[in-house]
Amino acid sequence: MAQQQGNDGERDALISPQKASRESISSMITASFNFINSIIGSGIIGLPYALNQAGLPLGLVLLIAVACITDYSIVLLIKGGNLSGSNSYQSLVQSTFGFPGYLILSVLQFLYPFIAMISYNITTGDTLTKVFQRIPGVGPDHILAERHFVILLSTFLFTLPLSLYRNIEKLGKVSFLSMVLTLTILIIVMIRAATLGPQILPTENAWTFAKWNAIQAVGVMSFAFICHHNSFLIYGSLKEPTLAKWSRVTHISVTSALIISAAFAVAGYTTFTGRTQGDIFENYCRDDNLATFGRFCFGLSIITTFPLECFVTREVISNLVCSRNLSNAEHVAVTMLIVAVCTSLSLAYDCLGVVLELNGALSATPLIFIIPSGCFLRLSSGRWFQGENLIASILIIIGFFVMITGLILTALYPQDCSHGVEMFYCYRNRWDNSKLIYTFTNTTK
Repeated sequence: MAQQQGNDGERDALISPQKASRESISSMITASFNFINSIIGSGIIGLPYALNQAGLPLGLVLLIAVACITDYSIVLLIKGGNLSGSNSYQSLVQSTFGFPGYLILSVLQFLYPFIAMISYNITTGDTLTKVFQRIPGVGPDHILAERHFVILLSTFLFTLPLSLYRNIEKLGKVSFLSMVLTLTILIIVMIRAATLGPQILPTENAWTFAKWNAIQAVGVMSFAFICHHNSFLIYGSLKEPTLAKWSRVTHISVTSALIISAAFAVAGYTTFTGRTQGDIFENYCRDDNLATFGRFCFGLSIITTFPLECFVTREVISNLVCSRNLSNAEHVAVTMLIVAVCTSLSLAYDCLGVVLELNGALSATPLIFIIPSGCFLRLSSGRWFQGENLIASILIIIGFFVMITGLILTALYPQDCSHGVEMFYCYRNRWDNSKLIYTFTNTTK
C-alpha cells in the first residue's frame, strides 16, 4: 500500500500546475460546447415564430428574461445538488420531495428530450428532402425526396452510432461542429433578412409592441433554452468540478446561446413578419439555393444534437428502471430501443409547430422554473420571502402561470401546420423572373 501511495505521489508530481490548468480549461471549453449545443437545438428554428406571437419588442424582452431565468435556475440546480450531496437531477428531487417527486421529474425529464428527439427527426426529414431535391436528377418522386427514407438514412448513418457513446466528453468535437453549423445558419438568415426582406411587404401590426398570446411565445422560448436535463451530466464532465467553474460555464454558455438566438429570431421575423411559421425554413422558397444550404447545415446540426438528448433519456431509464449503471449489452439495447421508438413516431408525424409549444409548456417550463426553485427552497435555510429564497418563490409562481396558461392557449389556438406549402411570394418571384426573361428575349429579336 505504501509503495502504491508512493507511485501515486510520483505520478502526481509529474503533472505540472500549467498542464493541470490547461486540462481544466480544456474541460471547461468542452463542457461549454456541449452545453451550448444542448441549448441550441431544433428549438431555435421556432424563435422567429415566438416573436410573431409576442410582438417584436416584447418578444425580445421575454427572450432575455427566459435566458436569465435559465442561467439562474441552472446554477440553483447544482447548488441544490451540492446541498443534498446529489450527483443527478433525479437524486436531488428524490432527496427533497421523496419518490412522488422523483417519479414526476423522471417522467418530465424523459418526455422532454424524447419529444425533442422526435422533433429533430421531423426537422431532418423536412429540411434534407428539400436539400436533396436541389441535386440534378432528384425530383419529387425520387427516393431522396422521401422524408421517411431520409429519416431512416440519417438514423442509421449518424444519430444511432453517435448515441451509442457512453462518455459525453467524446461528443465535444461533434458539439463544436454543431456550433459552427449554427453560426453559419445565423449568417444565412441574416443575409436573407437583408436581401429577401425588402421584397416582402410587412403584415399589418408587424411592429406592434405586444400581442395577447405572448404566453405561448414563452413556451416556445422555454423549449429553445431548456438544458437542465443535461446539467449534471455536463457538470460531471468537468475536471475537478466546482460551483465556481460551473457558474462560469453556465454564464458563458447561456449568454452565447442568447446572442445567437436573439439574432436568429430578429433576422427571421423581420424578413417575414406576421407570415413567420413555426419552422422558419418553411418560409423560404424551394429554389432558394442559399436557404437550401442553410437547411443542409441545420439538418446536420440537429443530427449532432440528437445524441445529447439520447444520453439523458437513457440515464433516466437506467436510474428509474435498473437503479444501476447499464452493462454494455444493456446500454446498446436501451439505446437502440429509444432511437427506434423516436424514429417510428417521427415517421408517423410531420408537423413541428405544435410540438414546440406543447413540449415547452408541458415539460420545459416545470424543468426550468418550478423544480429547481422548489428543490432549493426545501434545502435552504431561512423563510421563503428572504434573500435568494424569494427569487425562487417568484419563479415557481411564474412557472405555474406560464405552464397552465400556455397549455390552455395552445389547445384553444393551435398553430396552423402548412408543411410543404410554398408561400405566395415564391410564385410571384418566379413570375417576375419569367416575365423579365420573356421581355428580354422579345426585345433582342
